[in-house]
Amino acid sequence: MLRKIYFSKIKQAFKSIDWKLLLFLVLFLNVKLIVKVAAIILIYLLQFNFKFGFHWRTSRLPLFYLIAIAIGILNWVLLVWGSTNNYSVAFLTGLFFWILCILAIHQIKLFVEHDSAAVIHKTIVVFFLLNAAISLSVFAMIILKTGAINPYLYQGAYQKYFIGTGDYIRGITFDTSTTNAVLNAFGVIYFLERKNALMVLLCMIILLLTGSNLSNFLLGAILIFIFIFQSDKDQKSVIVICFLFLAIFLAKISPQNNNYVVNYLTEIFKTPAQNQIQYAGILPIRERPDSTLTPDERKEKIATLYLDSLYRLRNENQKKNIAKKISFQEKIEIPTADINTLPYQHKSIETPVEKNMRQFIHLHSPELPVSSDIDYHSRLPGKILALKQTLIFFEQNPSQIITGTGMGNFSSKLAFKTTGLNIAGGYPEKFIYMNPAFVMNHLDLYLYYFTKEDGRHSIINNPNSVYDQLLSEYGLLGLGVFFIFYLGFFIKKFKTATYGIPLIIFLSAIFFVDYWFEQLSVIVFFELLFFLNLKEGGQK
Repeated sequence: MLRKIYFSKIKQAFKSIDWKLLLFLVLFLNVKLIVKVAAIILIYLLQFNFKFGFHWRTSRLPLFYLIAIAIGILNWVLLVWGSTNNYSVAFLTGLFFWILCILAIHQIKLFVEHDSAAVIHKTIVVFFLLNAAISLSVFAMIILKTGAINPYLYQGAYQKYFIGTGDYIRGITFDTSTTNAVLNAFGVIYFLERKNALMVLLCMIILLLTGSNLSNFLLGAILIFIFIFQSDKDQKSVIVICFLFLAIFLAKISPQNNNYVVNYLTEIFKTPAQNQIQYAGILPIRERPDSTLTPDERKEKIATLYLDSLYRLRNENQKKNIAKKISFQEKIEIPTADINTLPYQHKSIETPVEKNMRQFIHLHSPELPVSSDIDYHSRLPGKILALKQTLIFFEQNPSQIITGTGMGNFSSKLAFKTTGLNIAGGYPEKFIYMNPAFVMNHLDLYLYYFTKEDGRHSIINNPNSVYDQLLSEYGLLGLGVFFIFYLGFFIKKFKTATYGIPLIIFLSAIFFVDYWFEQLSVIVFFELLFFLNLKEGGQK
């Protein structure tokens, strides 16, 4: 009898989940483009429907997608007569990305229209549980591999993990850890509104494990907003616990992440002269950042570090010889790891992508004024420099400011992809395309930061940004269309939205982080949550 009741409950639980939606989310959010395409094909076979419902006044879906495609086609028509066939291939690739966005949001909308809110909610819970299970499994494997309960403090294996441990926590999408962080930030906001404290804390834990400082900061700001304007006593208590988790993570689990941010901000707000004086007066040359050294001082630093390593090895051998002579009467001490030895020092490993980028710099140095200049140094983050590049370009080319430079010509995942450098995935060599404006600006900037030491490989130095993409490749028209017909599409429905409000505020902030529309991941999940919120509020 008990067995029948037990299996009946399991069967009921399985029925209350939309497995088609769950399968679509798992596949479409996967990092591989081929898997995303397979997800679209499969879902349209299972749920065949092409009634998108685009209308000028009461559109079922955001008109932004169609207008962005129209602007892209206009630019292609204007450019195609003076461009190579390779640009047409790049343009069709970019067009394909936008079409995937439309196909995906249409299916998401269908799920929300046909399913009950309870079924969608349980499906979302299962998605986050699966994501947490995969994230925690990876974390457990790192613990087993390092033998350290807290790998964020483990400096062995040439600091393979240590401050970069979070980079391996990629979750169910197998995309970057930033993608995992953003999805879990959505989860914190969503489950907080639904007063599911356990799921809020689970999503917060996974978010913290990714080590994404920027996501932590942005979510923290959103939680303060919710605490002040949209929460009751129970929700406020959960928010306080979330901040407690964040404080523990920064103070005890990964304090070097906190130090990294502080040091980075310190370097930004100090002049080069101040940095030279500060480091020269306090730190020996072996501990000074390369950015504060002259070319001769960098050579001296390399030589000093090499001699230090030889000195440590000689000391180790001497200690071993002395240890053999120690009498058994003396107290035996348990040996501890010497963090000054080579296995505990950071070791930069050149990846194939980095090797390709360095070769590219060598072959095209006249076109790369920043990355080819070993003495170049800027205190400003790469994202700010990228925006300055865009504004300077339009100042010099005002005729392109209305509709932009065209798809893949200045700032987009497509532009990086078509270089053939494998920066944003593979691309056929015979169709490689690089616009000179892109090469001399955002590509040059990216190569500068991402061929330097690992500490420079940061989101804050990556030129990726939705706003930059829309402004540079679709012009003021594209940027305006985005605000009116995408953000505006959701904002005008705020009357019935609850958690949709902090979600869209958070989304607007993370648009500075990456080319999210071309990533085909977090945008789809945001759209699912917002459409669900509207359904719960009585809107279609």
